[in-house]
Amino acid sequence: MPDNTHPTPQLTPQEIRDEELINAAFQKLIDTYLASNHRRKVDIITKAFHFAKQAHKGVRRRSGEPYILHPIAVAQIACEEIGLGSTSICAALLHDVEEDTDYTNDDLSNLFGPKVANIVEGVTKISGGIFGDKASLQAETFKKLLLTMSDDVRVILIKISDRLHNMRTLQSMLPSKQYKIAGETLYIFAPLADRLGLNKIKTELENLSFKYEHPEEYAEIEKQLAQTQPERDTIFDKFTPPIRQALDEIGMKYTIKARIKSPYSIWRKMQNKHVSFAEVFDILAIRIVFTPKNRAEEVNECYRIYSALTQIYTPHPQRFRDWLSNPKANGYQALHNTFMSKQGKWIEVQIRSDRMDDIAEQGFAAHWKYKEAGAAYDENELDRWLNSIKEILDDPQPDTLDLLDTIKLNLFTSEIMVFTPKGELKTMPAGSTALDFAFSIHSFLGSHCFGAKVNHKLVPLSYKLRSGDQIEIITSRTQHVQPEWLSFATTAKAKGKIQAILRRENREKQQKGQQQLKQFFADRELEYSIPNIDKLVAFHELTKREELYQAIGSGSLTPSDDDVDLLRGKKRGSGWRKYIPFIGRKEAKVSHQVDKDFAKNLNRKQILTLDEAVLDKCIIAPCCHPIPGDDVMGYINAQGILEIHARSCEHATKLKTRYGNNIIATRWDTHKEKLFDALIGIKGVDSQGVLYAIADVLRGMSQFTVKRITLETTDGIFEGKIQVTVHDTEDVKLVCDALKKIENVLKAVRLFDAE
Repeated sequence: MPDNTHPTPQLTPQEIRDEELINAAFQKLIDTYLASNHRRKVDIITKAFHFAKQAHKGVRRRSGEPYILHPIAVAQIACEEIGLGSTSICAALLHDVEEDTDYTNDDLSNLFGPKVANIVEGVTKISGGIFGDKASLQAETFKKLLLTMSDDVRVILIKISDRLHNMRTLQSMLPSKQYKIAGETLYIFAPLADRLGLNKIKTELENLSFKYEHPEEYAEIEKQLAQTQPERDTIFDKFTPPIRQALDEIGMKYTIKARIKSPYSIWRKMQNKHVSFAEVFDILAIRIVFTPKNRAEEVNECYRIYSALTQIYTPHPQRFRDWLSNPKANGYQALHNTFMSKQGKWIEVQIRSDRMDDIAEQGFAAHWKYKEAGAAYDENELDRWLNSIKEILDDPQPDTLDLLDTIKLNLFTSEIMVFTPKGELKTMPAGSTALDFAFSIHSFLGSHCFGAKVNHKLVPLSYKLRSGDQIEIITSRTQHVQPEWLSFATTAKAKGKIQAILRRENREKQQKGQQQLKQFFADRELEYSIPNIDKLVAFHELTKREELYQAIGSGSLTPSDDDVDLLRGKKRGSGWRKYIPFIGRKEAKVSHQVDKDFAKNLNRKQILTLDEAVLDKCIIAPCCHPIPGDDVMGYINAQGILEIHARSCEHATKLKTRYGNNIIATRWDTHKEKLFDALIGIKGVDSQGVLYAIADVLRGMSQFTVKRITLETTDGIFEGKIQVTVHDTEDVKLVCDALKKIENVLKAVRLFDAE
């Protein structure tokens, strides 16, 4: 009798290992889900897993592991670290199916329902539309994504989970891709995570970006944190026992833990304040997390703990922060203050309930846990933020990159509390001006304001508001939006409205200018054609026809006989330009002939070595003045020229986000043969002979050329800048160390200001 059964295909040892890895990862996901408070919808999650596994069958990641492990890891982050439920877990498992396979959104909708399909579509639009290799950078695509996000915030929560896993596995990517992804993460995803209250994830995203952008600095800070750990342990062990005793006496159920500042936060402080690691004093903070006896009384219990602390240690009079009465926009609640220890050190203490601690780490998603527990919670702040994004989207934006910047303005969470003339409390971002306040009330009020009264005193529109200010806006119907307002408007709403109004006015000027130009051509019997208009654009050193129309429409440019001569082919030079031959478009100053073909032929997948020959064919970016020893990257600009930027440069961060495919990984190899300008900031006590001592030290270092010194003295303290030519960062350190040895010189650090 013949055997009609089909033999089971034999799996290779590699396939067996892969199956074991995949099944273990999925089992961990299910165990995590079952341990949460969510409903037990294991069947739909298992169905999504098998579907995604089949869809990605045979595909591997760059690291070599089966591709399906990535969606499982994203779902694990969404479940375990953000606290999302079955709909989000299914969407996370399926988030790459639509983009990478032949399955459509309709297929997913039929199999898993419209909610899951819509979330997957939203995540796909972010990946393929704005941040993918084929980034279309079209405003409509980005707007669609943001509208999807504002309709269902789970879209961005899954995208953040996806980005976190990509950052955790970034070592397998090419260096140029690492810079692009790390820069994008710092610029968009870390602020997004922060704004949604995902503090733990925000911190990890920042640290991972920092690790790939500046590996040496990251390793150095990690090393110094490890070396100073015993010292922090001693401080903690001496500071906390009296607190424990006091909390035990009042019957509190609590934990006390040390919170260590992250490497990225330490580095940012070192950069911004020009201080060394040893001078960063707030590395350690103490966090008290308590479980309230009665959930409704948790705020009062916070104040009770704070009161007990003030009986033990002296609080700082100006560092008290109360985020219980006025929570941050991302839902953060806590009491903070800094206390003087018995060892003479200021130590920050943070007091929160277990609910507040969960929300601080997991964000708004943590509200759902307490919602199920029947506790009071408030999601209004999240709704308000999502509505503010919708407001920005109401105004047409011509350029996605402008829209990206505008949205980013809305992500910052540092806030101030101000009052309207009627005494209503209003939350504004820190740094807001009177103009921002006007636009936050109403667009009409903003566009017609010409001044403000703050605390009953007249102030300009550029006045920066402070917490507690009461603002009254003064308006006039004859007042109109001014272009210079963009220089001191700081909120997304104000900038967006001003840009929209200016664009509308510019369009009107362009139409008027175009009609005037047509009439000019007709009056002089010239052909009104695109080639002729482009000749005038080039002649007046403009870049676009719209600029020409606008200049004519606004009256800043009037077509003349020179234009007629140009168009009729007569020799130029009869007009005013012959007297000012050097007028022209400003270009970056370079001391050599830049080779455009060089950048065009570069292999973007390899690391470019910056030796003397290469440096002669590119531009050192004037915004950050990088020198050998700095972490740098290359960027091929719109003119096809290679620019070298410091990776920490603010402008470079935007380039990584916007033009990631034009980024080139670079490394120095100059062998101290080429000289570069460096700027050193110096500060100290003004005393007799200190200037001579500085001059003497610089004269003794004859290998460096001093190009400029500026010094100013105020109230017995001198500050100044020294510009020197050096070979690399080691030379800068030599100069700074020599200057710091001078008596009464308190600080000598390299500055990165564009000069």
